[in-house]
Amino acid sequence: MDIKEAVGSVLKDLIVPELDKIKEENKEIKATLVLTNKRLDDINLHLADQSRRIDSVREELSQRMDETNNRIDSVREELSQRMDETNNRIDSVREELSQRTDRLYEVIVRRDEHHKLDERVGHLEREVNELKRMAA
Repeated sequence: MDIKEAVGSVLKDLIVPELDKIKEENKEIKATLVLTNKRLDDINLHLADQSRRIDSVREELSQRMDETNNRIDSVREELSQRMDETNNRIDSVREELSQRTDRLYEVIVRRDEHHKLDERVGHLEREVNELKRMAA
């Protein structure tokens, strides 16, 4: 058994230091892994916080956009009403101007007819005066 013990002793001398070295490296890897996991947890918390903030900002922006759209719709409706009122006033003024133009035309025609009649009466008066002079 001396050989067995010698081989065991040699293996212990060669393997035990290697096993101790592997154990030490394993501890370092575990420590690094714990730190890495902690950092990943911190990053996940930060990302979750950022996601909540983004959701909050998105909700706020959505509300503001809805409010803006409502204001735009309100202004559009008001402008539409004003345009309708303006169109109605324009139509009313156009109708009134058309009536005035028709009346003006009638007055102008009457004046023209009056002027022609006035000329005819004047012409007839001259003829009557001439006839009176001839008869006298």
